[in-house]
Amino acid sequence: MLDLRLRHQIGAFSLDLNFQAARGITALFGRSGAGKTTVINAVAGLITPDEGYIRVGDMDLFDPARGINLAAHERQAGYIFQEARLFPHLSVAQNLRYGMRYRGARHAPNFADIVEMLGIGHVLQRRPAMLSGGEKQRVAIGRALLAAPRILLADEPLAALDEARKQDILPYFERLRDEMDIPILYVSHAPTEVARLATDVIMIEAGRIQAQGRPSEVFSDPHSLPAGSREAGAVIEATLTAHHADGVSELRNADVALFVPRLSGDLGRKLQMRIAAHEVILATQKPQGLSALNVIEGTIHSMRSGDGPAVLVAVDTKLGRILARVTRRSAHLLGLNEGRAVYAILKTLSVAREDIG
Repeated sequence: MLDLRLRHQIGAFSLDLNFQAARGITALFGRSGAGKTTVINAVAGLITPDEGYIRVGDMDLFDPARGINLAAHERQAGYIFQEARLFPHLSVAQNLRYGMRYRGARHAPNFADIVEMLGIGHVLQRRPAMLSGGEKQRVAIGRALLAAPRILLADEPLAALDEARKQDILPYFERLRDEMDIPILYVSHAPTEVARLATDVIMIEAGRIQAQGRPSEVFSDPHSLPAGSREAGAVIEATLTAHHADGVSELRNADVALFVPRLSGDLGRKLQMRIAAHEVILATQKPQGLSALNVIEGTIHSMRSGDGPAVLVAVDTKLGRILARVTRRSAHLLGLNEGRAVYAILKTLSVAREDIG
């Protein structure tokens, strides 16, 4: 468990927050400049906060009231940066083993197990210059893990990769989340990435915590993002129940079906899926003769208007809360208001594979 309380002033910017993070991935989410990287740099010992404390388990990393401020190399924290930052003169195997220098007598992951988990056995003798961007980042993850950290810190680790490489790396972070018994602080401003990976989300705005909870809670709040933002979208949790011969997979929650493009994996898996608000259409009557397979009955929970033409409408359904982004004109013409029964319509093909984790 990570337990921290931080206050820090940098010019006109002030950071003032406290939270706890348990095993799994806790995503620090928000716009650039919100203070996310400042938080993990404080945990890593790269900056010294003005006030507060930082503890990981029974280990105090920072507590000025008790005269404690461990140096970065003493904090047993693994750090994965945006760029891999591998040593160019060392092979992949040597880069990996470099992390092992700092684990001391602590129980550490087995070298061969980490190599297998990350799928990098075929590149062990190569130098970093001979690796793809995704391979470099997997080696950086392995080096951090082999240091046997008490906590893993990841500062937008996919930001420097193209979309194809991101999709290659995401499954490895899913394995870290599910298999490593340590807290992972993961910084990102990409909602799709966070919705897929995070166990918990801490939304930070101007150095303060704006919202905190499971992705399905935080991203389903219409106040979590501006009404006009195309990044708005809810996260639902469902179980993979069927693969159909026509290339469609079926998810269910509370006996309501949701059809998505064909997925891999065993039936019975619990999944998190992000549904972008701009992909959802609302109707006040059940539509007929429609090509969209997903027509989900619900009730409007709340609505939020921004400065522009958009309104975010939160709809409670048996699947979970869904957000729809519609124009003010549409909301007026349909007579949308809190408590009104509506149908949320979602095309199967509007759900991207990377939105499901």
